Amino acid sequence: MSSLAPYDAIMLLSYGGPNGPEDVLPFMRNATRGRGVPDERLLQVSEHYKLFGGVSPINECNRRLLAHLRRELDRRGCDIALGWGNRNWHPFVSEGLRELADAGARRILALPTSAYASYSGCRQYREDIASALVELEDTYAPGVLTVDKVRPYYNTDGMFNAQVRSIQVAYAKLAEQGFKPQQIKLLYVTHSIPLAMEAGSAPSAEELERFPRLANEISYVAQHQALIEALQPALEWALGVKQVNADLAYCSRSGPPHAKWLESDINDVLAQLDRDQIQAVVVAPIGFITDHMEVVYDLDTEAAQTAAELGLGYERADTVSEDPEFVSSLVDIMEERAAHVAKATKLLTPPALARSILYVHRSAVVAGPPRPALAQTVSPRRPHLTVLGVEHGES
Repeated sequence: MSSLAPYDAIMLLSYGGPNGPEDVLPFMRNATRGRGVPDERLLQVSEHYKLFGGVSPINECNRRLLAHLRRELDRRGCDIALGWGNRNWHPFVSEGLRELADAGARRILALPTSAYASYSGCRQYREDIASALVELEDTYAPGVLTVDKVRPYYNTDGMFNAQVRSIQVAYAKLAEQGFKPQQIKLLYVTHSIPLAMEAGSAPSAEELERFPRLANEISYVAQHQALIEALQPALEWALGVKQVNADLAYCSRSGPPHAKWLESDINDVLAQLDRDQIQAVVVAPIGFITDHMEVVYDLDTEAAQTAAELGLGYERADTVSEDPEFVSSLVDIMEERAAHVAKATKLLTPPALARSILYVHRSAVVAGPPRPALAQTVSPRRPHLTVLGVEHGES
């Protein structure tokens, strides 16, 4: 029996991105649908994609992550089917789910590429799945297909250790350029979200009273802070310093100017550094597991340019999706979920961090307004993912 029974398929859930210049505008319409963003503004932002030939790096990153997951699953003797579905571009969630179902899958475990819990990183993926299941009712009657989602995994040992290694390498590169650790500022970076979304990402006092099991839940910002609090002493030991000078910064703010989002933006943080003390920065994108456009443009292009203009040394730590221990930890949480569903064990609290999100309640309850239908491609339809692995029936 598979170590992931009762599941007979895994589906990677991701944001999606254009595969060519002709895809950029319809993709961006999908990503901003329901917000009233005019095409004129989308065309301005689409200039970012032109720097990369109109192709989002997230697509190739996800293909590599799927290959790494396949190898780790094979190493464990688990020949479960593996698929892929996106929120905003091909293969859409409905396309990936249909392909798995057509191959025989009936109970599917979803693995998002978001490690943290918030509306956009959790509840919205649940909404994507729910919409896809409704769409598939043209072929599969309600109840035939079941899709579950793994818990947030920012607090796994694999995430923790991969971040330590990645940041160490970045410090070593700056050391080769002559910078000492005490001259370096470490900036942990994650995606900014609206303050209202941050407020809704943890249970209220009333909800905690009604649902005591939610006591371990913490907000989106607090999740990052918990990881940082664990990373700091580990990095101080690894780098041989008494204190790592670090802060949390944000990138990729969007929406209307009057809307309040998490601050401060990384470029503002760079501009405000004390140049008498800080000569270089390590940027650690702990909010992203792969090289999204937010990483390769906002950090590798825009923030790197800001640092250069300020005369700062600059190294961006690698994202973690290529790290074998991180990939192994993703399979661990899938096995954890499978064991829980099979009632063989309770969900585990990872030892790397003191707090574990076992249930995603508030961020999985506060829904946004209904969104218009997805825009399809203006270019010829590309074939989407071929299911990786052998065919499966119900287990």
